[in-house]
Amino acid sequence: MSIGIVSAAYIAAAVLFILSLGGLSGQESAKRAVWYGIAGMALAVAATVLSPDVANVWIIAVMVVIGSVAGWIVATRVQMTEMPQLVAALHSFVGLAAVFIGFNADLEMSRVLALDEGSKAMLIGFAKKLAHKDAIEQSILRVEVFLGVFIGAVTFTGSVVAFGKLAGRVDGKAKKLPGGHFLNAGAALGCAVLLVLYFGGAGIWTLIAMTLLAFFIGYHLIMGIGGADMPVVVSMLNSYSGWAAAAIGFTLGNDLLIVTGALVGSSGAILSYIMCKAMNRSFISVILGGFGGTPGPAMEVTGEQIAIDAEGVAAALNDADSIIIIPGYGMAVAQAQQSVSELTRKLRARGKTVRFAIHPVAGRLPGHMNVLLAEAKVPYDIVLEMDEINEDFPSTDVAIVIGSNDIVNPAAQEDPNSPIAGMPVLECWKAKQVFVSKRGQGTGYSGIENPLFYKDNTRMFYGDAKKSLDALLPMIE
Repeated sequence: MSIGIVSAAYIAAAVLFILSLGGLSGQESAKRAVWYGIAGMALAVAATVLSPDVANVWIIAVMVVIGSVAGWIVATRVQMTEMPQLVAALHSFVGLAAVFIGFNADLEMSRVLALDEGSKAMLIGFAKKLAHKDAIEQSILRVEVFLGVFIGAVTFTGSVVAFGKLAGRVDGKAKKLPGGHFLNAGAALGCAVLLVLYFGGAGIWTLIAMTLLAFFIGYHLIMGIGGADMPVVVSMLNSYSGWAAAAIGFTLGNDLLIVTGALVGSSGAILSYIMCKAMNRSFISVILGGFGGTPGPAMEVTGEQIAIDAEGVAAALNDADSIIIIPGYGMAVAQAQQSVSELTRKLRARGKTVRFAIHPVAGRLPGHMNVLLAEAKVPYDIVLEMDEINEDFPSTDVAIVIGSNDIVNPAAQEDPNSPIAGMPVLECWKAKQVFVSKRGQGTGYSGIENPLFYKDNTRMFYGDAKKSLDALLPMIE
């Protein structure tokens, strides 16, 4: 495949990636957008592998087959409820790949510079590009390698910690070592010093030392973020992985990798910013890993949770005219989206107004609830964002909360010491009646107590969400 054809394929792949990102902004176009992305990536991989400067094609082909089979197996086995931690795990792979490529580039540069002119003339691929670089270009390459490895290392350990928190294998509460941000700042300053040394030709030991410090920064950054804010963390790590890819693209001289990394990095950063605004958080504090903790003792919650059975919920729904359903991660865990869809269909068939209220950080992944509801064939036009529906709760007869905690927590407005203080929430307690579908009386993933459960107009519909809704369905008249 000639260089001209490779360049044309890269342009086509870049256009497909842009179309994919644009299509993912809407539920109706998302499925088509995914196929754009798949086609773009297939084209990009094929053009790269078949380009004239690539050797050992059969080894690459074997690796592609192994990776494809492994990806297929994982994709078919992972449940929708496990998608957030899968995304975090995939981010860690991108970061680790950036680290490996950076070290390989350094070793390859040392090898090429040691060759005589005759041997350099026989080189191909990346080694050939290195052989033609002058002293200034080699210095620039060192900076590119250093930054690529740094971002990749931060992304790797940060994503591993995020995976652990999302999978419940690491405590979801915000935790920092003694010294907090000073440790992160000290490690970052150490990396800056090592950059100067590496740029001056001190050797690969500086790259290794920086990698270890960057591993610590990634770990400590994400450990310092509370579980309630993990959707923002996933989006942020997505951005980090994109910038790591872009940095390595500069190292390898691969234009498509630069474009793709920039697209992923910028889109992830924009999404993180949007989500931070929705949570009333500082974007800088997200980057620095400094929110999700508590400034003081939380407000004491008094009262008791009052339970209700399926008959009581059904009676209220049969009498109601307007209903708002608020889905959360508990709905995903119970895989209750189909039951929710059936309940919606039955209520709408009886002339009742049914709508869904979606908080920007509902679930553990951006757009998590939208994906589940789309999978269950819930009409797009009744799925509304928080800003579109929050003012309608006072005129709503029944609000049904399915497996949500933080996004419907009045403590965000009432308790300045709450970990979610100041975060905009769905004000469902303003509805005439509130039913909360919940497994038990625990505080849930983030460990934050919710005063909503103790309010006079709230009743707790205990049990597995799917089983509870399935028991409710025959009673809807």
